[in-house]
Amino acid sequence: MDRIRTGLLGYGLSGSVFHAPLLSVLNEFEIRKVMTSKKEQVTQDLPGAEAVSSIEEIAGDPAIDLVIVTTPSGLHFEMAKECLLAGKHVVLEKPMTATAEEAEELIAAAKEKGVLLSVYHNRRWDNDFLTIKQLIKEGRLGEVNTFHASYDRFRPNVRQRWREQKGPGSGALYDLGSHLIDQALHLFGMPNGVTAKVTAQREHAETDDYFHVVLHYDKLQVILHSGSIVPENGPRYQVHGSKGSFIKYGIDGQEEALRAGKKPSGDAWGRDTAEFYGKLTVIDGDDVKKETVETLPGSYLTYYKEIASSILEGGKLPVTAEEGLSVIRIIEAAQKSSDTKKTVFING
Repeated sequence: MDRIRTGLLGYGLSGSVFHAPLLSVLNEFEIRKVMTSKKEQVTQDLPGAEAVSSIEEIAGDPAIDLVIVTTPSGLHFEMAKECLLAGKHVVLEKPMTATAEEAEELIAAAKEKGVLLSVYHNRRWDNDFLTIKQLIKEGRLGEVNTFHASYDRFRPNVRQRWREQKGPGSGALYDLGSHLIDQALHLFGMPNGVTAKVTAQREHAETDDYFHVVLHYDKLQVILHSGSIVPENGPRYQVHGSKGSFIKYGIDGQEEALRAGKKPSGDAWGRDTAEFYGKLTVIDGDDVKKETVETLPGSYLTYYKEIASSILEGGKLPVTAEEGLSVIRIIEAAQKSSDTKKTVFING
């Protein structure tokens, strides 16, 4: 196999902005088919790709190697399962599924068919997160005791889109929370317990638009927060350790660039602006040293480069299905904690 013959399920925001532009600049992939009603847009964006109307035209096509599922979250399970059982490798847009039980069933199906299953947790490759990951790895903060990540927005009006309507996998916790939870688990592993408040603050809201989730480890406390009525953002990350603190404002610009129709290429891609470089404070005895830390470049392309390596060369998956399952388990624990107003303890 020289190129990975790929099918896309869905061509809404996720498929057209977060997946197709990345695949189109990587020689390892060839987008053969797209399941969508937006046939003219596919013809314009992806010359050579065929727009089809049913999943069967992709899952049943022996010429397709990989299927990327970018449909609404409530459809992930049934569509991914059909593709896996047809012997296709599958990439699922986050969140993996609406329930942990569904995720477990998909993992079993992938193992049964001997195919790869991964979840597109692309914000592991945000420039700010990569910078924090390196600072922690280098020990510049010492032993981390508090990790606080926020994903706040000012969207006071409920919009008519599936993420803001009642249904499996909808709401802010599944949408934005899955990003923050995956980052925390990637850094620190599964917590001992979860305490959360998940609610709706906006008028006429049909699903949650606010969450405050605390992941309890031994000494470490991880706070993950999001609100939809936040006119002025505070720090996106606050990381505190025995040797120092790192405070970071702003957000990785890759999403904005992709939405604007830019292609992920060139040295400037994924780079931060100097005004948003994070501030590092280090305690050295009685001395307090402050410095500005240049943000590492972000790279969503890395995810698909590693997917290609996994399929073509047997390399390690960038995000495993088991990691995607862990995120869903934490989401379910957070929902239960909010409903019962109690801490939910994690077993294993």
